[in-house]
Amino acid sequence: MRISRSANLLLALAGMAACGFAALPAQLQAQAPSSQLASPFRSGPLPAADLTYVDLVELGQAAELVMRVEVRKQSNIRPANAPGLAPGMARLLLEADTQALIAGPGPVGARHSFLVDLPLNERGRRPNLKRETVIVFARRVPNRPGQIQLVGPQAIQPADPLLETRVREVMTQLVQGERPPVITGVKEVMSVPGNLAGESETQIFLETRSGAPVSLSIVRRPGMAPEWGVSWTEIVDQSARPPRAETLQWYALACFLPPELPADAFLQRDPDSRARARADYALVRDRVGPCARSAE
Repeated sequence: MRISRSANLLLALAGMAACGFAALPAQLQAQAPSSQLASPFRSGPLPAADLTYVDLVELGQAAELVMRVEVRKQSNIRPANAPGLAPGMARLLLEADTQALIAGPGPVGARHSFLVDLPLNERGRRPNLKRETVIVFARRVPNRPGQIQLVGPQAIQPADPLLETRVREVMTQLVQGERPPVITGVKEVMSVPGNLAGESETQIFLETRSGAPVSLSIVRRPGMAPEWGVSWTEIVDQSARPPRAETLQWYALACFLPPELPADAFLQRDPDSRARARADYALVRDRVGPCARSAE
């Protein structure tokens, strides 16, 4: 298929941006229990991925625009003109009509062009996405009206009502909710025993990128299950509660808590206090669950 002038412009962009995929922020690359999205979409040229809550949060954070679009035209890019193309992959230039702006500043154009790398099928042929409806997470290309850039390999997904509902829920959290501070480490740890055997309270003060306060409290009482909570303010007391799953507060803990307490964070030197604090921190990490991503 002949490639238009607009396609050549995008090819030049591909040379600079390796298929138009902008790298996710460093804090997102190293990270999310979250339920997975089992899509009912049929197996086709663009099979649905089982995206987790964390996948959607990270795609949403990286994207300027989230849209549902219908692919109207596909141009196949020759491997010789596709720098950085991995073996077994095909680079496509797609032109798609906007069906809905799910999130992002408007207005948006009626048609968008973008590059995408997709795996060849079992016969070694390029997939055909023409007339497919997809959801894309993208950024506008500066000074290129109508051209967008996908934010990552998972930034194009076959559209279906379940996925779109989940995407809208996550984008609402990101746009309307108060984002918790990014946790960067552990500042101070203290654990004190109570008056009764098996009674204790541990407080763990976290470091954040903005300097905003975040602390964990773990309370143990005889004959009762341990209780823990997180405080996002200067006030630290036993009223703190765990965050609900699949919220930005949960994401902040699941994806940014250090794997263990650093030795220089302990305010106490005695082995019993340190061992108790380590056990309480392990309890919190276990209750929060893993920072699961579908690509891992």
